[in-house]
This record gives sequence, structure tokens and C-alpha cells, in this order.
Amino acid sequence: PGINLARRPLFPRGTRTYSAAVAPGEPDFLRSVDMYYDRAAKLTSLSPGLLEQIKVCNSVVQVNFPLKKPSSDPSRPYDVEIITGYRAQHSHHRLPCKGGIRYATTVDQQEVMALSALMTYKCATVDVPFGGGKGGLCIDTSKYSVAQLEQITRRFTAELIRKKAIGPVLDVPAPDYGTGPREMAWMKDTYEAFVPDDLHAAAVVTGKPI
Repeated sequence: PGINLARRPLFPRGTRTYSAAVAPGEPDFLRSVDMYYDRAAKLTSLSPGLLEQIKVCNSVVQVNFPLKKPSSDPSRPYDVEIITGYRAQHSHHRLPCKGGIRYATTVDQQEVMALSALMTYKCATVDVPFGGGKGGLCIDTSKYSVAQLEQITRRFTAELIRKKAIGPVLDVPAPDYGTGPREMAWMKDTYEAFVPDDLHAAAVVTGKPI
């Protein structure tokens, strides 16, 4: 309360991009993660090039797709809303990438990049053989019916499949803020329908109903 949150525009800093709703004078999420990484990196004897390779996000996928929904205007049969989603794969050094899928209006590129980096560091700290991943959709789930959420989730999964950004040996999503077993079941079912020859298709997500 009392803090004016402003969305800063995207701007380059080397090869990285930062943007977030932040309090004036405070670093955004991705910049904060990078700051802590840089502080820790100074305590190592690794070469600058290797440290930069560990730091950067290997890939980020953004997808945009339409959702047809009932029109609020009687003169139109339906309205179309554009849904935006992301999937960041921070490190491919160990596969598959692992990390949640978030549904929230705060989801953007810098958030999933920051969270995927933290997943990499957490897995490395405890020697779990996964790379960091994180994704999400920029939506308010309270504004959609269950049928619409299913349609959105299945389309998002199909877009990730087309871009080769999901799979049991590549990138395995999990529940996160705004998602749960229901969404994971939809993603699993969609993946199995699109990739019927994958014997390990059921392993495409964790947190699904058993």
C-alpha cells in the first residue's frame, strides 16, 4: 500500500532483457536473480565465459493464440481474445528441464526467465539431474469457465509441442500458481494425442492425477 508500481519498458543490457512491475528504485525479478548470481560467481574460480554460459537462459518461447468466446455485443456472434504464453528453458546442460506452469496476469518473459534460472540453481545445489524451466499464461483464471480453461491449456500445450518446447526427455512442466492436477491432466492428454508414438508420453508432466 502506498507504493506506486510502474511497469518499466523492455530495455537491453548486454544480451539480456529486463522488464517488470516494480517499486521505483527496486530491481525487477530477473535483475535481482542476476545480481545474486553475480555476487556468488565472484567467489568461484570459473572463467568469465563459463560463468556467463551458466547465467544466460538457453531459450525462451513465446506463443500467441486466439480464444473464441461469447460476444458481449449482440451484433457480433463471438469475440476473439489473444492469449499469450511463455516457456523458458534456462539450462540444457542436464535434461529434461523441469519447472512449473503458472496462470496469472503477472506472467511475462522476465518472470519465467528468472524462475527458470532459480530452478537450475536449486537442482544443481542438491545435484538433481534436471535443467531449470518455467512457463505460464498471462490470464486471470477467474474470468474463464472450466471449458475455456481446458481449451486454453490444450492449445498452449499444442503450441509448445509444435515448437518442440515440451516432452519427457526435453522439458517436463509441473503445477504452479493458478494450476494443478487438472491442468496437468489436460496437458498430458493433449501431448499423448499429438505424439502417440512416444512410449514415455505419460511422463510429459508431473503433478498429474494418478
